[in-house]
Amino acid sequence: MIVLATNNKHKVAEISDCLQGVSCQAIDPDWRIEESGDTLISNALAKAVSGRNFCAGRQAVLAEDTGLFVPALGGRPGVYSARFAGPGVSFDQNIAKLLKEMAGKPNGERRAIFRTVAVLAAPEGNFWISCGELAGEILLNPRGQEGFGYDPIFYLPSLDKTLSELSLKEKNTLSHRAKALRALSPYIEELARLTLR
Repeated sequence: MIVLATNNKHKVAEISDCLQGVSCQAIDPDWRIEESGDTLISNALAKAVSGRNFCAGRQAVLAEDTGLFVPALGGRPGVYSARFAGPGVSFDQNIAKLLKEMAGKPNGERRAIFRTVAVLAAPEGNFWISCGELAGEILLNPRGQEGFGYDPIFYLPSLDKTLSELSLKEKNTLSHRAKALRALSPYIEELARLTLR
């Protein structure tokens, strides 16, 4: 069994789909942690350690942190992507702020990179860390109904679609999160087997 250190139902759905064949479950709804780190890796590590402690070291814990990095904005929103428009804001509010700051930027300056750092924490104390990236562009307006976060404005020129115009299965063939999880898959599968013994 792998415990997912997140209370974000969208992330749980994506991760569970990526880890097909691996028994996993979301951490207890009472678990909370403040994302106070200034890097994705510091936040992901903090979640993994906190999650493992919450489970009293009895389960392997998988945590991740994801950011959207826009070079034209000096890399923002970056590690603060989830709270770009302020604490407790909605996805739509974050998108609105990003689009406002990108107003007037020409096509050549609308590049963006989604980056995910994933951390797997074993019950006995070992950690494995991976990173996944996906390059795209920021659209002028949202498109699509799937996904979450900045997906409706993250455009993939090679597909002529946003992440929100892809099904979950399609997204998980190429996304930043899926790439990070695939890199950890041998360790995830082994720990899942060990915790079932």
